[in-house]
Amino acid sequence: MHTLASTTDTLPQERRLATSVLVIGTGGAGLRAAIELAERGVPVLAVGKRRQHDAHTTLAAGGINAALGTMDPEDSWQQHAADTLRESYFLADPAIVEVVARNAARGIAELERWGMPFARETDGRISQRFFGAHRYRRTCYAGDYTGLEIQRTLLRRARELDVPVVDTVYITRLLASDGRVFGAYGFDVVDGTPVLIHADAVILAAGGHTRIWRNTSSRRDENTGDAFRLAALAGARIRDAELVQFHPSGILEPADAAGTLVSEAARGEGGILRNALGERYMAKYDPERMELSTRDRVALAGYTEIVEGRGTTNGGVYLDVSHLPREVIFEKLPRVYRTLIDLQMLDITEQPIEIAPTAHYSMGGVWVDAERHGTGVDGLYAIGEASSGLHGANRLGGNSLIELLVYGRIAGGDAADYVSGLTAVRRAPEAVAEARWEMRDLLSGGGSETPRLLQRELRDLMTAHAGVVRSEDGLCAGLAGLEAIEERAGHLGVHPDIAGFDDLAHAFDLSASLLAARATLECALERRETRGCHNRSDYPEQDERLRGSFVWTPSGGVSFEPAPAAPESFRALAEDPIDVSVAGTLVE
Repeated sequence: MHTLASTTDTLPQERRLATSVLVIGTGGAGLRAAIELAERGVPVLAVGKRRQHDAHTTLAAGGINAALGTMDPEDSWQQHAADTLRESYFLADPAIVEVVARNAARGIAELERWGMPFARETDGRISQRFFGAHRYRRTCYAGDYTGLEIQRTLLRRARELDVPVVDTVYITRLLASDGRVFGAYGFDVVDGTPVLIHADAVILAAGGHTRIWRNTSSRRDENTGDAFRLAALAGARIRDAELVQFHPSGILEPADAAGTLVSEAARGEGGILRNALGERYMAKYDPERMELSTRDRVALAGYTEIVEGRGTTNGGVYLDVSHLPREVIFEKLPRVYRTLIDLQMLDITEQPIEIAPTAHYSMGGVWVDAERHGTGVDGLYAIGEASSGLHGANRLGGNSLIELLVYGRIAGGDAADYVSGLTAVRRAPEAVAEARWEMRDLLSGGGSETPRLLQRELRDLMTAHAGVVRSEDGLCAGLAGLEAIEERAGHLGVHPDIAGFDDLAHAFDLSASLLAARATLECALERRETRGCHNRSDYPEQDERLRGSFVWTPSGGVSFEPAPAAPESFRALAEDPIDVSVAGTLVE
């Protein structure tokens, strides 16, 4: 067993770095902010805990929204804003919605200028297609690899600008004093070197918290709630933690890949959903749209079939595309076919796919303002899935990728102005000492609890008590179970070995997940209504008094902020229902 002396005394000497602006996260949001800073001549450093070419952004397949009007000239930013607000169940911040919709075309133009290979019409126009809940065709795409191509484009631009990117640094604490951030502390995941980074501003782009559920589309070491914890401990607030989008089709096996998505293109091309009895169950839930219904309805339908005893022995339902011609599957669903062969040796041209709802996207996150995505802590910004305010209770398909471009640019620009206006920065040694002690305490290795095992228990708890459908009894039971896990987490045993410091990273992942889980459970308990992704079995109706956000802090618990009214420029459009027929549209 390691002791504090033996482990910490053999650590490499603390590495010290300094930059004007630190960007935490090397996905699309972080890269876009770093590019903006570099273009303005401001020293910037981007760090992340997973390889930059494999950031979560690469998994986004469907497309990216902007009212370009290349296919439907009548489209406008106002209609894009209206569709976003309506789909959010009127919980989105209208000011944030307007900023994204107004600036979306600029984001596409930037990508185009940097070489993004958008799909195009024969006359050279960027192609745009329908996505669920859009009035017009406004989703640009690059096959079913849109996120991957965006990440490649941004990485290429960052390299042209010589942006320093270090993708082996795990940030464990933001350094803040008197309401102002002055850097961050962390370690190198390969050799354990402690890293102290002095920065005059920090842009947090570390993703969401969907990994705290058992079935999730996130990989093992991403979206563990890092941004929630880093921001909250620095004095920021968490908004809408309970609003999590569940995707209807994640696979169940193998266990280490549970939650991996089966693209909604499988339903869009004619896939059929059946329960274990062979019944095509969507006829009971949305007889008009059937499998082409919205994401939240299809997820709720699958969940209901499973909990009412019509699911498989593994707790799933079946998605069947085997009736489709083989050439259609190979042409339209090549990624799905290859994934199921690789993970299960399952030939989807002959057999159905066992699926269940899976946690997919954090629609809540760090509280930010609309103008610049500041957090209320001076010098600290949050962008991408780490932030909140755009999606409300249901995310409009295609909006997440455009959000990271719009606010990556805006936050990067504001951070550049902020650091250029500073005349003095106080760097509090006590904040550094606390971060340093926290890491050394974990490395003492004296505890008996294993981080990965507690992570699994937390994921099981959140799945059981805060999944697709919640209730007061279940949420209270979840909070009681969470307290027990939190107590055990105070006795972790962390044992780095020759393979690296993954065990230490897992311990901090656990700490972040515990904080994110508490925020989620406490906010879900207070939202006593059913709205969008948030289903309360004991409060099945939508309550207009709760049209707003629940905001959480570690010390203050939960408070409520009513949603602002939408401006006249798109309020009427948002209140006007759109045609929900499925002819010619993609699923969400």
